[in-house]
Formats: sequence, structure tokens, C-alpha cells
Amino acid sequence: MHTLNLGILAHVDAGKTSLTERLLFTAGVIDTVGSVDTGSTRTDTLALEKQRGITIRSAVVSFTLGGTAVNLIDTPGHPDFIAEVERVLGVLDGAVLVVSAVEGVQPQTLVLMRTLRRLRIPTLVFVNKIDRSGADLERTLAGITTRLTADAVAMVRATGQGTRRAAALPCDGADPAFTARLAEVLAGHDDRLLAAYVTDEQALPYPRLAAALAEQTGRALVHPVYAGSAVTGAGIEALVDGIAHLLPATAGDPEGPVSGTVFKVERGPAGERIGYLRMFSGTVRVRDRLPVHRGGARAGEAKVTALRVFEAGEDVRTDAVAAGRIARVWGPADIRVGDTIGEAGEQRDGRHFAPPTLETVVTACRPGGRTALFAALTRLAEQDPLIDVRQDETRGEIAVSLYGEVQKEVIQATLAEEFGIEVGFRETTTLHIERPAGTGAAVEFNKQDGNPFLATVGLRVAPAPAGSGVSFRLGVELGSMPYAFFAAVEETVHRTLAQGLHGWRVTDCAVEMTHSGYSARQSHAHAVFDKSMSSTGADFRGLTPLVLMAALRRAGTVVHEPVHHFRLDLPENALGAVLPVLARLGAVPRTQQVSGGTHVLEGDIPAARVHGLEQQLPTLTSGEGVLESAFDHYRPVRGPAPARPRTGPDPLHRREYLLQVQRRLSGSGGRS
Repeated sequence: MHTLNLGILAHVDAGKTSLTERLLFTAGVIDTVGSVDTGSTRTDTLALEKQRGITIRSAVVSFTLGGTAVNLIDTPGHPDFIAEVERVLGVLDGAVLVVSAVEGVQPQTLVLMRTLRRLRIPTLVFVNKIDRSGADLERTLAGITTRLTADAVAMVRATGQGTRRAAALPCDGADPAFTARLAEVLAGHDDRLLAAYVTDEQALPYPRLAAALAEQTGRALVHPVYAGSAVTGAGIEALVDGIAHLLPATAGDPEGPVSGTVFKVERGPAGERIGYLRMFSGTVRVRDRLPVHRGGARAGEAKVTALRVFEAGEDVRTDAVAAGRIARVWGPADIRVGDTIGEAGEQRDGRHFAPPTLETVVTACRPGGRTALFAALTRLAEQDPLIDVRQDETRGEIAVSLYGEVQKEVIQATLAEEFGIEVGFRETTTLHIERPAGTGAAVEFNKQDGNPFLATVGLRVAPAPAGSGVSFRLGVELGSMPYAFFAAVEETVHRTLAQGLHGWRVTDCAVEMTHSGYSARQSHAHAVFDKSMSSTGADFRGLTPLVLMAALRRAGTVVHEPVHHFRLDLPENALGAVLPVLARLGAVPRTQQVSGGTHVLEGDIPAARVHGLEQQLPTLTSGEGVLESAFDHYRPVRGPAPARPRTGPDPLHRREYLLQVQRRLSGSGGRS
């Protein structure tokens, strides 16, 4: 049986979870449709999700369409939990993007559709809530074609909008307006269809158009648009038919090399880690021992002790999982989100959205509770690595990264309910980044010039294109020393660049290893291995930060701040009051349009100033202004560069760094 791994994505409150319930009901998996308001849905299982009526963690449920097993993944809609969506995108075969017929295209809708198109994920659009007051399918379709994609084709027309009698009637080959629009969009991606369309539209019979629609949808070139109501069930049959016939299922190669990606991690009743694994190739069996790759490098080996797959709304025990399927896997004790089980295949790159741009310090309300707090936050970071827990031993502070204030509230409630820890937060601050200003190099040689480590490490740092992250390459022969030492250097490079010259994460940086060397394994006459005479991984992990930061200091770095793209819809009489405020906040309007007495301003604004604009906008516009904003890019900070306090041993101060490293090594029993 083929498998379709289907994501349901939307802006918050567009009805994504309600649509998931309706699809499960239509497939016969559940007997009654659950309600978000009453907390009775199949996928929102966390207590916080039931209380707040929003999805916080992705959830997998399954049903069957004909001969295809569908794993449906319900994702969060709130932008504060975009990291959860990001992890799901890498395992999808197709997606349904839900848009509200009342609110239309919203900020998160834009972000999601841009990403789906960039990743070439076949996507259907479902316009939900046509039964609600204020619903307007035609207006929503216009917003989709102008703001999301011009390659959208309406597959239904609506009647009785805004009432419980609202219905979605499928379009077919007998509708000339529908076939004309279909031919126009499809011809834009197929020269043969275009030639026939220009010469004689009659040369494009509907069966040919239908076949081209399936082919182009499967290549993520065209996006069919359906409509209906998840609450009443209107239009659901047409959507199900579109899922079955237009989104490509995958069979995979069960006999190929084993390769799968972990996109979610949770804890079982006994505290054991459970990974959600999407298989791309091969077959995993219970008791298999498989390599684990992390960040492109081998991170060890894992034994699979149990497997469960999703079938008909349940997860059932199985002995094997083949390519194409999603399974819950037990056994790997150190499994993390993003790990590859088996061979490192060519799955989609894991970074699709901007990283968090906010940070806050978390404080335990009870004296002496910092150790328990750090342990609890570390557990939460298993599910969401981007919260990036940072502990400053000197100041006794624990900081986490955030996307927004709602995420902060959820962390606070989760710590209280799951761990019994009451916490408070300091004021949220903006996270900056550093980028290399130029090229710099440094090297330290084994047993020379006061180098206390039995290692030679040389590194060159150079700028890389914006958005490329951090790359590491070898400029020396791979056989010049044991591979484990190269792996130790690469791992330490990535860890060290979490704090640059000003304390911010360094990115868009190319690092090349230019020198290498080690002391070979040596023994005394009685053949006992002598660590004091032989290089170990600890030597390379200890020396690399000193060399890397020396190279970075020579290259220099520029601190950048996050910038949002904003769109403001304003009444005409409010423009004069809003423009001076935008200037004071450092916002730069780029375009301005006037439509029916409404001014639409678009431009850039520093992320740190968005909240201030949100607070002032209601007063400035008498409650009529509408602001949309989303992260767009980083730009160099104007004026003095802000700094962030460093944590851990600081390689920018050699003497103190060596003393702290030596104390750590002594406490752990020496070099290893």
C-alpha cells in the first residue's frame, strides 16, 4: 500500500484542527467530530491545548483513502510555534493549507505558502468557514491569487455563504469559466498546452486538462483551491477527492539502504525517549542496530527496541517499518529532533523559517530551584531544540530563546503542570546575530608556544552568503589524523560559534581547517595507555575554541538586528498620525497604495519595535488599523553594537579559559 504523509497547516484559528477532525470522521476513523472549544479533538491531547484551544505540538493520526494510507499531521497555527511546523515540513509528501473565508489571507498564511512553494511541496488550499457570517469566497480567492500565488485554481463554487446552509459545489468540464481558468493556469507551465490553448481551446478536452492538473499539482506548480466548512462538513467530499487524486503518494524503496528522519521527540510514561521517524528508504526492524547521524556527522549507533505505526486512528505495535511510513521508535537513548537514522540521505534541509529573535531569563520562584528548573527546561528542549537553553553559572541565570510572548506563557504553564515548578520571567529582549566582517586565520601547534593541549589546530574564518548558516570543510588530508579528532573539531566549531565576539550567535560563516596534528597513542614499557603522552578528543575540544576565536577576532564581526516586513491597513485620516510614529520607531515605509479610502503601507521595521507599534496603533487609528508583520531579514546595527554576556569558559580571555577548562577536566577525571 502506498503512503501519503499529509500536513495540515494554517494561520491560527483558521480551523485546521477542526478540518482534521472532519477528515477523520469522513474516513470513518471516529464516530463523532470533536470540538476545539470543548477540548475533545483527537490531535490536541495536551492539557494546555485543550485549555487554550490552540495546537502547540504536532500530532499524527491516520486513515485510508482507497489504496492509500494517509498519515495526517496536524501542526500549530500560532507563529510562536513555527518551529514545530518547520520540523514537520521535511517529512511531508503533500499539504493542505487552510484559509478562513472570513479573515482571508493572514500573516502566517503568507509565511507558510512561501515556504511550501520554495520546498516544492504539493499543496491544496482549503477555504474554511464559508458558513460563518462575513464569509466571502470570491474575496478570499482574490487574496489567494494576489498575495499567495497566481497559480491557484478554484475547484468549487459556494452557495448560501454566511449561513448553516452554505454548500460547496464542485466545478467540472461542463463549466466553461472553470475550464478556461484551468487551461490558462496549466498552459503557463506546459508549452504544448500553451500552443493548443493559443491555437484552439477546443483542442484541450477536459480529460486532458484533468490529467495535466494532477501532474502539475504533484510538481507543486499549481494549487487547486477547495472550499467548505469543517464544522458542517460542506465541501469535504470534494477536498477528500482532491487529496486522493491530486497529491502524490509515495511507495519508497523498502529494499534500499535504511534512511529516516526524526521530526519529533517525546517522553513515555517511564521517562524514555520516543522518536517520531519518517522512513525515506529501506526497512527498520526491531532489534536492528543502526548508525545515527546528526548535523551531517555520525553521532553513534542506536538499537531499536520497539516500533509502533499509525493505522486507522490508532498506533499499533509492529516488528518492521518500511520506506514511506511514519513510526514511533523506542531504543535510541540520546535521540534528538533532526537526527537521521541509518544512512544520511538527501532529505530536505531542516531550516525553513527564521530562528527565534527574542530571549528571556527564566527564574525559579522557590529558592534553590535553579537545578530542577534547568533539568526541566532541558527536557523541554528535547521537544523544541530552538528554545536553546543557556545557563550562566557566574550570574546564576538560565535563559531561553523565544518566538513570542505566547510561547513564554506556554513554557511557564508547562513547567508548572508537568514539573511542579513555578517560574517568572525577566523582560523579553531581542536576539541579535554576528556575521564575519572579513577573513581571519589562526593556528596553534602541538607542544609549541605555550599550547597546553596535545593537538595542532589551524582554522580560517570567512564570510558566507546570507542565510547559509555555518559550514565546515577540511583543507587538510582526511588521513592526516584519526577521524574522531576531525569530528571533535567540527563539533566544537559549531558549539563555539554560538557566542561570537559580542556574545551573539555567529552565522553565515565558512570555517576551514588549515592545519592538523596529534600525538600518536603511546604506552609505557608495561603497555598501559598514557593519556599524558597521547592526544585525545578532549585536546581538540579544548584547543579549538582558542584558535577559532583568535581567527574570528582577526576577521572581525558585525552585529545584525532582526527586521520585520510590515503591512499596515489604515483609514485615510490616520496616515498623518502614523507616519511620524513609524519614523520614531525606525520603520521605513517602502510602498504605499490607496484603495477605497484605505491606505496600505508596506515596509521594514526593527523586530524590537514591533510591539511598540502594536500598542500605539489602536489609538492612532481609532481601532481601525490592521498590522501584519513577519521576520524578513537581518541588517547591521546602527550605532554602538549591543553585547550579550558570555556563558561558560571564555576563549577570548586565554588565561581564565585555560584555568576553567583545567578545572573541568580535573573534575571529570582527566582528558578523554
